[in-house]
Amino acid sequence: MTARLRGAPLRFATYLAPNMVPVYRFLADRIGERLGRPVELMVGASFDQFERGEADLGVICGLPYVWLAARRPRPVEPLAAPVLAGDRYGGRPVYYSDVIVRRDSPIGSLEELRGCSWAYNEPASHSGHTVTLYSLVRMGARPGFFGRVVEAGFHQRAIRLVHAGVMDAAAIDSQVLAVELRDHPDLTGLRVVGSFGPSTIQPVVAASCLPGRLKEQVQNLLVELGDDPTARTTLAQGFVDRFTPVDDAAYDDIRAMLATIEAAGWTSLTQAAMAPEPNAGNRPPARVS
Repeated sequence: MTARLRGAPLRFATYLAPNMVPVYRFLADRIGERLGRPVELMVGASFDQFERGEADLGVICGLPYVWLAARRPRPVEPLAAPVLAGDRYGGRPVYYSDVIVRRDSPIGSLEELRGCSWAYNEPASHSGHTVTLYSLVRMGARPGFFGRVVEAGFHQRAIRLVHAGVMDAAAIDSQVLAVELRDHPDLTGLRVVGSFGPSTIQPVVAASCLPGRLKEQVQNLLVELGDDPTARTTLAQGFVDRFTPVDDAAYDDIRAMLATIEAAGWTSLTQAAMAPEPNAGNRPPARVS
């Protein structure tokens, strides 16, 4: 690490959806220009790369950020997060998980998902996994709510599994879904039946061991991009209006959701159904609160 801090390339790792790579490449290039040193974009393989000195900057899901922030010492610090374009986001660094089905599906609401087949991207995803569990707990659902559950690997594949009719439904990061629907007009056979969230959006993070001045420069650059006309076209590719500073407390909403599902004893979408409680059959069906 020490040698790299004297001028070797910094490594900017992305752990998010591939359809956002053009935006992340742009960020890496701009950071390199600001710092006067090369910044290499890489696809992250493990969140431990920040601790091992293999990643210096990056974009990670809010759930792994919370996991990393719980370690001592903390290997990463949040610098800034995108504010997405559109009234839906209210000028805040948040996003939703949109629940999609085929346009010809009989499913018309979140309450009608019971027993359906469900695709999700991966267990380390807040948008595809944790917020789904949290929302189901809030609905009064229990393990076994869905029928067949399949791990797709990433959101873009989950979208296509639903579009092809292989799976009934999936919860997709609203930013990823917007980019995918714009860039692939053949996906018009989908519709959104509801949303989970909002949740604080994925942060740009820095390895905690980086010099404070360097982290400050990167944060300032990200925040200034919103007023840079040369950045507008590229940011718009990801429906990003601007970046805003965020701190660790911004992700307390995700911590609270984790605490809820842990208290409910339901921490995996593939978790087997629990035995019915006595007199459970006399209860009314679960409804969205």
